[in-house]
Amino acid sequence: MTVRLTLISPATSGALREVRFDDDSPLDPGGAALAEAAAPAVPAAARAYRSPSVRCRDTARALGLTAAPVDALAGCATGRWRGRTLAEVAATEEAALAVWLSDPTAAPHGGESLSALRVRVGDWLDALGSGSGPVVVVAEPDVVRAATVHALGAPDTTARRLDVRPLTAVRLSGRAGRWNVLAGEPLTPR
Repeated sequence: MTVRLTLISPATSGALREVRFDDDSPLDPGGAALAEAAAPAVPAAARAYRSPSVRCRDTARALGLTAAPVDALAGCATGRWRGRTLAEVAATEEAALAVWLSDPTAAPHGGESLSALRVRVGDWLDALGSGSGPVVVVAEPDVVRAATVHALGAPDTTARRLDVRPLTAVRLSGRAGRWNVLAGEPLTPR
């Protein structure tokens, strides 16, 4: 059976606007308004899930979804960098940041590597099963990247080259071991 999955990235939050490692901040007012406006563009779903973050919860609600939180869809754990801006980390841990940016298996922040994130998200994706009807997920951008890299069978280094903008959709269809990808659709009312 074929799974039809739409992955939607959340609306903007303070962390995103400030180029800060996520600290579970809520949507900013502009992001919330954009998500509410995009609600008519969200496809109907038999099942809806979300990353457990506040901004994914708030985005799902604004989009009109009753989405169950799934721990496997949590964003990458960034350890001691959580809540810090990229500039702050670069100023105090330049070498560690360079390693993290170039090696997807590295976790110099004491959290999770991007490779481990891709494995975790890929395991969830492959276990999703076809069930009945389409599935919609509101997930952190790094989770959307991890799912896309897994679906394509691409190297983990590919994740850094995927730009996932707020309130865009990536559609996957297929099943474990064989996925097709439609990337980057803006959520605009039809």
